[in-house]
Amino acid sequence: MLLDTASLYYRAYFGVPDSVKAPDGTSVNAVRGLLDFIARLVQDHRPDELVACMDADWRPHWRVELIPSYKAHRVAEESEAGPDTEDTPDTLAPQVPIIEDVLDALGIARVGVASYEADDVIGTYAGRATGPVDIVTGDRDLYQLVDDERGIRVLYPLKGVGSLQLTDESWLREKYGVDASGYVDLALLRGDPSDGLPGVPGIGEKTAAKLLDAYGNLAGIMAAVDDPRSKLTPSQRKRLDESRAYVAVAPTVVRVAGDVPLPDVDLALPGEPRDPAALDELAARWNLGGALKRLLTTLQD
Repeated sequence: MLLDTASLYYRAYFGVPDSVKAPDGTSVNAVRGLLDFIARLVQDHRPDELVACMDADWRPHWRVELIPSYKAHRVAEESEAGPDTEDTPDTLAPQVPIIEDVLDALGIARVGVASYEADDVIGTYAGRATGPVDIVTGDRDLYQLVDDERGIRVLYPLKGVGSLQLTDESWLREKYGVDASGYVDLALLRGDPSDGLPGVPGIGEKTAAKLLDAYGNLAGIMAAVDDPRSKLTPSQRKRLDESRAYVAVAPTVVRVAGDVPLPDVDLALPGEPRDPAALDELAARWNLGGALKRLLTTLQD
């Protein structure tokens, strides 16, 4: 089981009241919510291995070089030396180091790799897996990794993590009219304002799906632009032609990397905390209460 950790703690942050605080007044709603999420996921799915995948760089330079608008609207402060600072709620940012400390004390594998997003870490683990993989994320971009033959599916939270949309190839075809490999082409054509991807003007999700059905893939669509006999409308042909520069680089930006240099870590789901003393200290300092107890009980079952 691969967790898109930031996606989950964002959901926890907005799903658990901000009034949940540590003794010093620090909000810990995201921390406690995430612990409850993990407990429920482990209880319901019992994975042999669990990885909390992290954004070591939420806006990698190699993606920004290709599409400068990539996540640009979410930059709080640019940095020459390392990752840009992301604009996050004031009471969420201080909780991320707490989440990391708690996961480490529990012994849950936590993996982030410099210059890569959590999506890329997930994509690389999924590509190397020898058995079934469940990817838990609220980010539709990871639909591109679905693979029925290899048992790779996406569990998309609808309400908390107790209600999950099980995304497999048949669901993708029914919802979007494409398979997992076609989802990248669909996503870059329609664009995604939340990621700063402009897409091709005038081509939304339904039109993109129709074009992919008619011409097979992005390369087939662009070949149709150059074919006067193709059935593209004049406006579609014009807009696609004017978007050639974007279309040329967008696949590299949208496609999840599969070659991240992963560290050598133990991915096994822990039955006991790695560092019980540190965990006790964290529990007391941050008022982790029932959420941590529920997770520990679930891990020990």
